[in-house]
Amino acid sequence: MNFETFMKSASKIKNLNLPGEDSQFKMSPPFRESLIEENKAKMKQAKQAGVMALFYPNDIGETSLILILRKTYKGVHSAQVGFPGGRFEKDDPDMEYTALRETFEEVGVPIKDVDVLKPMTKLYIPPSNFTVSPFFGITKATPKFVKQDAEVEDLIEVSLSHFLDDTNEVEVGVMTSMEVELEVPAFSLNGHIVWGATAMMLSELKDLLKLVL
Repeated sequence: MNFETFMKSASKIKNLNLPGEDSQFKMSPPFRESLIEENKAKMKQAKQAGVMALFYPNDIGETSLILILRKTYKGVHSAQVGFPGGRFEKDDPDMEYTALRETFEEVGVPIKDVDVLKPMTKLYIPPSNFTVSPFFGITKATPKFVKQDAEVEDLIEVSLSHFLDDTNEVEVGVMTSMEVELEVPAFSLNGHIVWGATAMMLSELKDLLKLVL
């Protein structure tokens, strides 16, 4: 979709109610409910993070979404696909700023260039004990991405049409943080399998977009 057309439709999102958990749970791993139950006490002291679902015009003016492939490291989110974003820091005024700051740090899009249209539904991630606040943002100029080499393995530019294609919703076997292989719902985007918390947030994002496009 042409980005100018997308912007006109996306602006309506500001006035919509969020699809919320019902939408997120479409892509929820089957073990999520038990993990939530086990971590109820920990949730009260969960660390906080902000992430950005950032749409932009690619070099031919078509709408795209930027995702990142994280580096391989000793941690539960090693080598996974996610949104640009990260941990809330004490000097951040709010979670929206956290998402904007981390987006600049990880993919190089300046804070001033991003228009945040709407906060989306928060999501608790049991394996890492984080509550993530996602935001829907756009940047009107084609970004000159600069990846943060220390944390980001690769940048994944997903076309809007590819993201909205229902045939990219799949079931895959993954090794979970509990060292158990299970079948989980996922997105197949640009050859990458996206599951877990990021897939759940993408599900709400997709349902939100379908209300206006």
